[in-house]
Amino acid sequence: MKTGCVILACTLLAAASSGSKMGLSVRPPCRSGFSQNFYTVIVPRVVLHGQNILKVKFEDCQHTREVGFVSSDPKFSVRADGAVYAEQEFANLSEPVQFMVTARELFDPHIWETTVKLAPAGHPHPLPLTKVSIEEMLSRVLDSQPRVIKFPRKHQRSSYGNGLRRQKRDWVIPPINVPENSRGPFPHMLVRIRSDQDKDVGIRYSITGAGADQPPSGIYNIDPISGNMFVTQPLDREERASFHLRAHAVDMNGNQVENPIDLYIYVIDMNDNRPEFKNQVYNGSVAEGSKPGSSVMQVTASDADDSTTANGMVRYRILSQTPHSPIPNMFTINSETGDIVTVAAGLDREKVSQYTIIVQATDMEGNLNFGLSNTATALISITDINDNPPELTVRTFSGEVPENKVNVVVANLTVVDRDQPHSPNWNAVYRIVSGDPSGHFTIRTNPVTNEGMLTVVKSVDFEMNRAFMLTVVVSNQAHLASGIQSSLQSTAGVTISVQDVNEPPVFPVNPKMIRFEEGVPAGTTLTVFSAQDPDHFVHQIVRYSKLSDPANWLKINRTNGQITTMALLDRESIYVKNNIYEATFLAFDNGSPQASGTGTLQIYLNDVNDNPPVLIPQEAQVCQRARPNSRINITASDADADPNVGPFGFELPSFPLTLRRNWTITRVSGNHAQLRLRIPYLEAGVYEIPITVSDSGNPQLSNRSLIRIKVCPCDDNGDCSATGAVAAAGLGTGAIIAILICIIVLLSMVLLFVVWMKRREKEKQAKPLLIDPEDDVRDNILKYDEEGGGEEDQDYDLSQLQQPESLDHIINKPVGVRRVDERPVIPESQYPVRPSLPHPGDIGDFIHDGLRAADNDPTAPPYDSLLVFDYEGNGSTAGSVSSLNSTSSGDQDYDYLNDWGPRFKKLADLYGGGDDD
Repeated sequence: MKTGCVILACTLLAAASSGSKMGLSVRPPCRSGFSQNFYTVIVPRVVLHGQNILKVKFEDCQHTREVGFVSSDPKFSVRADGAVYAEQEFANLSEPVQFMVTARELFDPHIWETTVKLAPAGHPHPLPLTKVSIEEMLSRVLDSQPRVIKFPRKHQRSSYGNGLRRQKRDWVIPPINVPENSRGPFPHMLVRIRSDQDKDVGIRYSITGAGADQPPSGIYNIDPISGNMFVTQPLDREERASFHLRAHAVDMNGNQVENPIDLYIYVIDMNDNRPEFKNQVYNGSVAEGSKPGSSVMQVTASDADDSTTANGMVRYRILSQTPHSPIPNMFTINSETGDIVTVAAGLDREKVSQYTIIVQATDMEGNLNFGLSNTATALISITDINDNPPELTVRTFSGEVPENKVNVVVANLTVVDRDQPHSPNWNAVYRIVSGDPSGHFTIRTNPVTNEGMLTVVKSVDFEMNRAFMLTVVVSNQAHLASGIQSSLQSTAGVTISVQDVNEPPVFPVNPKMIRFEEGVPAGTTLTVFSAQDPDHFVHQIVRYSKLSDPANWLKINRTNGQITTMALLDRESIYVKNNIYEATFLAFDNGSPQASGTGTLQIYLNDVNDNPPVLIPQEAQVCQRARPNSRINITASDADADPNVGPFGFELPSFPLTLRRNWTITRVSGNHAQLRLRIPYLEAGVYEIPITVSDSGNPQLSNRSLIRIKVCPCDDNGDCSATGAVAAAGLGTGAIIAILICIIVLLSMVLLFVVWMKRREKEKQAKPLLIDPEDDVRDNILKYDEEGGGEEDQDYDLSQLQQPESLDHIINKPVGVRRVDERPVIPESQYPVRPSLPHPGDIGDFIHDGLRAADNDPTAPPYDSLLVFDYEGNGSTAGSVSSLNSTSSGDQDYDYLNDWGPRFKKLADLYGGGDDD
């Protein structure tokens, strides 16, 4: 693009020059001022600090005056030759900039002005390229690549009338443009740096800055003698777009000869990068039924090349659309922004739910011949709107429900909706619009199938309604889209039949309360507590029974439900709560299946004065000497209720006379009184004080209560002392002495008994036994604690148990072999000798000693050897018990068992001759 602009500018300039030479134009008369009143220049979006932008041309007809230029925008300045440059760097110039440039001659009040407008490249409204802008562009191009760059010199001008001297401004070196991706050869010479003093002294040149002696170092170098500056390698604008170097000139001794000059090197962009999409797949959506021009989505591609040139200007287009329904080009894309919009109507999610769009991005402003391209996929989902009303599958539904049942699904209402499943546009909402004024039914939506579940929420009565005719309307959670009408199939009828079931009897008043005074005698009829059978169309008999009667006071007539007392009704019973006694009764019919209902009878018992008051406490204590605080607080209590309770009356009886002389009672309040001593001193002891207390009932009841009062000596704190407590128990000094004598006598008797037991022990050892030696039974004590094994119950050698045929083998056996039942031949044990004079107390000791000797005597029978038992097997003379057969069907008679009494009746029934069942 830049090259083309330069060629165009050169062509126009050449044409203008040739026309001038041919005399085609006539120079107008000279007039001081700017050559034009408005300058418009297209500039790149990135402007570096010090970069020349344009040159304003001022015509000075006298050529003798010094003209100064001033910019109204501090971001831009104007040199003495009219060159406008940037005072700061602009990273992204996106909007046009406009400012004023003022020219004024020294000592001349006249001011000239012109307007400068800078338009960034690629602006949506590019300005026309005028002849002046072409000249300025040509001037920039011609000045951009100077072959020789000299160090500026400072000159002194003649002074003016006021003696002021003005120094001429330094000129700025135009930037050096280097194309990226150059193929060389390298190093490639860019410019030559020289000083005007190189003829007088030897000069050495050098450059510094990023790209020379700073990273990335080595890209640029300079010949120190000739001043030729080279680039050593290909450049990449996408890595670094510009370089800022400084050129230095020193003499052979290293002394600075010239002031350093700034060198700006710009890397010229080449189209070496394809546009890149941010995503390979874009997802967008648009509602079905959208109008043409509706926004769908935006795709974005970026190009690493210079966005201010055609290399980085990306354009978009749609390559393909799938499917081609209803037309192949349902969408279009904004070539510059990448916005995809609809261009035709007819989007229908129920027909096409998604479109696939292939989008191409091309740089060089979309030039397919020179630009680089890339593609991405855009998936456009068609979102659902509620453009399909729900429709019931049939016009009439039916169902049936048992009476008195709730939460039962009567019928399932099926519906069809073509909108997006499980969305508000698809979810059905059912309403009952007629046929259910009492609200017996409701319709809940099945979230999975979208069916309407007609459910009973309030029990129905067959005797009241045998059938229901409902009208049901179905709609969606979301409102229908604009212009969509409800379908006639959104309404249907539902017929519900009610099934009769056997209902339990119902007590009309439940609970039922009646009032009676307590004390109602047994056999009194209280009320008739009857129930009614709701099944009017079936005649059934109702019977009654008692279900709960805590005190067992009541009974109910099984036929008519009459309640009668069986005991006295007492309001003060523990089963009466808040004066109310509750009993529960059961009423049941004879239907199939049988049904029953319960009823509660509440009996409110009015209080009568049938309980006399009682006094608490029953025991108390008081000091024997009257004190101000020696009082006993008494409280009266009555099980009855108001007005048969307090205030209570308290009175001491008049007999015996000492009672009122020693004590006095005073009522403190309606329920409380105080009992205290009337005399200053009373002997310690226990006194039973009778007090008569009466209530306020009608008739009045009185009760005479005894209070056990302990009178005792007290300490200073008014508490009974230990001795006082004993004395208060009613024991005098004589009684205490008698108790002590009894204790001493008891201890003496225990001591004498112990001494007697000791003497008895000694006499028992010295006195003989009363038993005659001939009557000694020690040798006759035998132990029978062994039992023979059962028949064939162990793996023993049973031949040892068989009865031998003869005893010859035992008689003739060798020495050392005993008979199995003979006494061992060893010395006999010594038994204790009986005393000649036996004593009765020694009998027990003699028996125990004999037992110990017999237990330790191996010669005493039974011997520690095998014993011979009759063998109950083959060849046994005793026979075998196995021959008994309990199931024998012989003629054995067991009738004698009937004569043995009731304890053998069971055996007589089993084995006797009784009658069979």
